[in-house]
Amino acid sequence: MKTEIDRRQLLHLGIMSSIGLLSQGLIRPTSAEAATLTSEDLLTDPDTALQALMAGNQRFSQHHPTFPHQAQSRLQEVSQAQHPFATILSCADSRVPVEILFDQGVGDIFDVRVAGNIVTPEVMGSLEYAIELLETPILMVLGHERCGAVTAAVQNKPLPGDIGTFVQAILPAVAASKGQAGDPVENAVQQNIKYQLEQLKRSELITHRLEAGTLKLVGSRYDLDTGKVSIIT
Repeated sequence: MKTEIDRRQLLHLGIMSSIGLLSQGLIRPTSAEAATLTSEDLLTDPDTALQALMAGNQRFSQHHPTFPHQAQSRLQEVSQAQHPFATILSCADSRVPVEILFDQGVGDIFDVRVAGNIVTPEVMGSLEYAIELLETPILMVLGHERCGAVTAAVQNKPLPGDIGTFVQAILPAVAASKGQAGDPVENAVQQNIKYQLEQLKRSELITHRLEAGTLKLVGSRYDLDTGKVSIIT
């Protein structure tokens, strides 16, 4: 048993070192190596999972994607069960496809997309499913610059149909960003990410795992111009 524990510790240290080098751009893995780095068996630790996400985004933004977990063999591997290593709440914007911008593949990310990356009851239930039943160690709220939903909330004008429903969920963030220097939409984008993170903490399932140290909440912003994801909270 001690030998098995030592082996796992060495494996974990090896993965952490490799991901660290990836994030610094010092090595560029092959597709096979990338698949190893994103294995659900290894990415159960919140910090390791976050580093894997950010290393993938660096590969994408530097135009060196490895396209892991996209072969036919991967489809068969996850056809009966899923074990994603990250859950991401992102905007429905067509320019923010999370698997692509984090250089991940089939079964790696449980992604929930809705205009303005807002937390509605339905969204909360979907996220709780991933956190409680799939036990993903990372829950990220990913906003992005020049978000149309946030822009609509800042302008707060009448909208047709049910389009205005998501505006209501963003207005508290707009109000909190009032008076800040700089671009009002950008200020509201960042404030909205923080606000939606606070909404997630209303979930007992999420807070329980946060307190247990098995989950990390992360707020991040995607830059449409550079393809980079930045951690803001």
